[in-house]
Amino acid sequence: MKWRVINSGIDCGASNMAVDEAILQAHANGQAPPTLRFYGWQPAAVSLGYFQKAEAEVDLAECQRQGIDVVRRLTGGRSVLHDAELTYSVVVREDEPLIPATITASYRYFSQGLLAGLKQLGIDAHMTMPTAAYGQTKRRQASAACFDAPSHYEITVQNRKLVGSAQVRKQGVILQHGSILLKFNPQQIASLLNLPTAETKAAVAAMLAKRAISVAEAANREVSWAEASEAMLDAFGPALGIDLEPGSLSQQEQATARELAVSKYSQPSWNLLR
Repeated sequence: MKWRVINSGIDCGASNMAVDEAILQAHANGQAPPTLRFYGWQPAAVSLGYFQKAEAEVDLAECQRQGIDVVRRLTGGRSVLHDAELTYSVVVREDEPLIPATITASYRYFSQGLLAGLKQLGIDAHMTMPTAAYGQTKRRQASAACFDAPSHYEITVQNRKLVGSAQVRKQGVILQHGSILLKFNPQQIASLLNLPTAETKAAVAAMLAKRAISVAEAANREVSWAEASEAMLDAFGPALGIDLEPGSLSQQEQATARELAVSKYSQPSWNLLR
């Protein structure tokens, strides 16, 4: 199976989310091939899961004070601070023969590509496996932050979450995107959550430090965005049995992304929808 791979570089949150949706629309309409994309964020941004209540879970005033954008994703899950990270997105039809039918099985499939890229960086990472005990623990201790606990078939190192992913299926197409933490600042993440006291923020920061890990810590060295993206580009396709061909957005995808960035992903009517 041949896919297009796009290295988009660094952009703002509204543009990043708009491009993901533009690719989804184009692929659903038969105007674009299955696509793997890598990108980064500047300025840093908090992305909200589709169903999250913005003001209840994120301190919007503190985000503004720190110069951090807020954008809502198409996908579910909890809030993510996108800063020093490599973000990936996958857009492919649900009925592609290699793609498992269920959401959890497709997470497992895509995670194999992520594991291969991390191995190339010298990181011994693993997939989390679903267990009843894990699910009970997660429900008791979950916060508004994505990286406080791994979901099924997400990527961990030393039992700490390294990659957080989310998926949505629309018009017969899968969009899955996720954050590969190059560096990790739990204190900053906690400062952006809508928590009642400084003591609560400190406790959440301490919890996040125990439950999440960065590429830099896992590899015991600094890993640049360029090195991480190159490793993923080299390893992702062979691990999943797909051929990746370098490509770029079509003119139609670019136009759609520009329109969505302005009319949707930059607007409070979308970002503060709940």
